Amino acid sequence: MDDYSSEHDGAVEYPIDGVLDLHIFPPSDVHDLVPEYLRACREKGIYTVRIIHGKGTGTLRRIVHSRLESLPWVKSYHLAGHGSGTWGATIAYLDPPGPANADHKRQ
Repeated sequence: MDDYSSEHDGAVEYPIDGVLDLHIFPPSDVHDLVPEYLRACREKGIYTVRIIHGKGTGTLRRIVHSRLESLPWVKSYHLAGHGSGTWGATIAYLDPPGPANADHKRQ
């Protein structure tokens, strides 16, 4: 995979393997990227996801946690333990897709 650059048409191919490394994306993309990636993981049957946001100032971590809080199909999340990124990564646990866990309310 090529590094993210402004020469791309906005679409970046990224492997859906349960690990999202935000270092290659501009911070402005994180708000939409996190739920999109988690939806793709759910569709592939991946319900435990590691999101690498880095340690830095904590801004990305706060954005990630805010997005996780807003998604009804995120069961829980916590900072990663030793060997998984400690406070530079977050582990999120997702509900599987299904009628009881629908992303959208029926109209």
